[in-house]
Amino acid sequence: MDVEEVAELLGTTVRFPRRLIEERRIEYVKLGRHVRIRESVVRALIASNTVAPRRSVSTLRAVA
Repeated sequence: MDVEEVAELLGTTVRFPRRLIEERRIEYVKLGRHVRIRESVVRALIASNTVAPRRSVSTLRAVA
């Protein structure tokens, strides 16, 4: 996938995947001036950054 396709899949602007690449936070392949990212890598990024909701509501305290 190219950077534009990754941005669309993530629901972000193109700037975000470019920043991930620049910071080396995502695996990519560079072919000349072209950058490609495997869809499985993007899906793994999403899975590793998914936060599960808390199960218990009782942990919330009332604000006085």
